[in-house]
Amino acid sequence: MRTILVIGGGPAGTLAAIAAKKQDPAAAVTLLTLEPCEPYEKPPLSKAVLLGDVMPGDALIAGPGGVAGHDVVLQTLSRCTAIDRFDRAVVLDDGRRLHYDALVIATGSTPRQIPQLPIGMPRVHYLRTDTDARALQSALRRSRNLLVVGGGLIGLEVAASAAQLGVKVTVLELAPRILARVCDEQTGAVVHAAHSRYGVDIRVGTTLAAAAPQADGRIAAQTGAGDQVIADLVVVGIGSKPDAALAAAAGLATDDGIVVDAQCRTSDPAIFAAGDAVRFPGPHGLVRMENWRHAQDQGAVAGRNAAGASDTYATVPSFWSEQYDLYIQGVGWPVQGITRVHRPLGGDGLLVFEISDGRLTHAMGINARRDLASVRRLIERRVPIEPAALADPAQPLAAMLKR
Repeated sequence: MRTILVIGGGPAGTLAAIAAKKQDPAAAVTLLTLEPCEPYEKPPLSKAVLLGDVMPGDALIAGPGGVAGHDVVLQTLSRCTAIDRFDRAVVLDDGRRLHYDALVIATGSTPRQIPQLPIGMPRVHYLRTDTDARALQSALRRSRNLLVVGGGLIGLEVAASAAQLGVKVTVLELAPRILARVCDEQTGAVVHAAHSRYGVDIRVGTTLAAAAPQADGRIAAQTGAGDQVIADLVVVGIGSKPDAALAAAAGLATDDGIVVDAQCRTSDPAIFAAGDAVRFPGPHGLVRMENWRHAQDQGAVAGRNAAGASDTYATVPSFWSEQYDLYIQGVGWPVQGITRVHRPLGGDGLLVFEISDGRLTHAMGINARRDLASVRRLIERRVPIEPAALADPAQPLAAMLKR
């Protein structure tokens, strides 16, 4: 009987464990998670959980029956301290050694910290877990002013949630515009305008120079421009870094993440990896991605291959974000030398296509879910596209799939 261990209770690890058991029903599959609970979906933490609409336990990754419903053993509060590749064993902090025939590492990522606002500083929040979200939710309801450092997806989702709760929000973003790493200027401008309508003060091209607690417990932040912002609490959302320390200590190849091949195999043929922690072959070289769909899809491939399959990970990437009444979505691989085409949708709707060599490579949309479902298939099938047809809202994207 094959023994498969999976380290990490996020979407990549959970889907890896479930897929491994489905691939080899006779295998003994164990999922190790640091947290004390059943694995849950992370996207609601910065949105619905902060608004009080749902709790993390309402959205279990494995479904209502949990991982046990898939005949996977869950071990909570399990911190892995080492991987003994010679003995094929994982060492836990309580001294136990768990042996494996195949191992999947899905350790995810850790938040990038600001020296002036370290984790653990009173009234400073980094949002990664259920515990973090609960603490921030409680703090928001006692606060009038929030400072968000970082104008990326997580920072802006928190800003939107806080603004909807009636909290005055200031956002500091180092780049010359928000969402600079994930979308074009037009899409970013629509999102910026939505925040302005809710009274959010977004300051781009602005650095945080210093931060210090005041006598009343609030935090005084100094910007690089010399301005001062006084806040009841601060949320830091400046991105994350891969949690590859365990893999690196075991001697696995790493390069800003755990390096894997197209089958999610590391430099050790018995060890696979998936999710935020890995760098994998993309169309233009090794790439690392951080989003829910990627983690789930790659985790499933890693799990199946750990159980004896030889699948290739070739999912077209995508992400989404919900802010106010905007559903922001991206799909595909951005590339150099593209032709950009805009399709008018009316209202806050927006579609921006990127074309290279006559084929769609990437698209961004706001409130355009149905269209982007067709876009995904156009990208996957590499359907030849005319820019004029994409720009014409009278020509349905779904019809282009039949050409």
